[in-house]
Amino acid sequence: MSYLGVGVSPGNVPVYHSTNLKVIDRRVRVAELVLRCVICGLGVIAAALVGTDTQVKEIFTIQKKAKFTDMKALVFLVIANGIVAAYSLVQVLRCVVSMVRGNVLFSKPIAWIIFSGDQVMAYVSVAAVGAAAQSAVFAKLGQSELQWMKICNMYDKFCNQVGEGIASALLVSLSTVVLSCISAFNLFRLYGGNKSKSSSATRW
Repeated sequence: MSYLGVGVSPGNVPVYHSTNLKVIDRRVRVAELVLRCVICGLGVIAAALVGTDTQVKEIFTIQKKAKFTDMKALVFLVIANGIVAAYSLVQVLRCVVSMVRGNVLFSKPIAWIIFSGDQVMAYVSVAAVGAAAQSAVFAKLGQSELQWMKICNMYDKFCNQVGEGIASALLVSLSTVVLSCISAFNLFRLYGGNKSKSSSATRW
């Protein structure tokens, strides 16, 4: 077969495809590493901001201390971001070792484990942010029907720092969702590779 008068055998075509796949694989691995580093860093920041947040107010000569353990949703947020950050750190080390050795993920069981872990982390982080955001709205606006008062009017510093922690956790949850899509791509392209190999073997 000839292209523009240059003789090219059909066996040479997959070479270009494999080169393109290597470029795509390198970019995907770099994007995965960056996202995991972002998740790890922001997860630690979110957990630290909420977990260390306290404020003391004196009400009628009685000191009242606000802390994150007063709201179960904030406790869940701190624990969830700590778990996600620790998981991401382990995955960062795996990515670095893989990139240094130049290994490409071809093992389906390992790909399934990574995919499942990323899915769980995404669900946990999104659920934690949703619960914390709902509690933050109640703390900011109150709920007159249930006679819940606006505590942020008294504990403004506490609420501001919690808001910063929730914002960091929101970025973590969005990053975990994107990362779960990348891990899904890494998993299911292994099956696509097998289909292309089997089809080429059938043709030849």
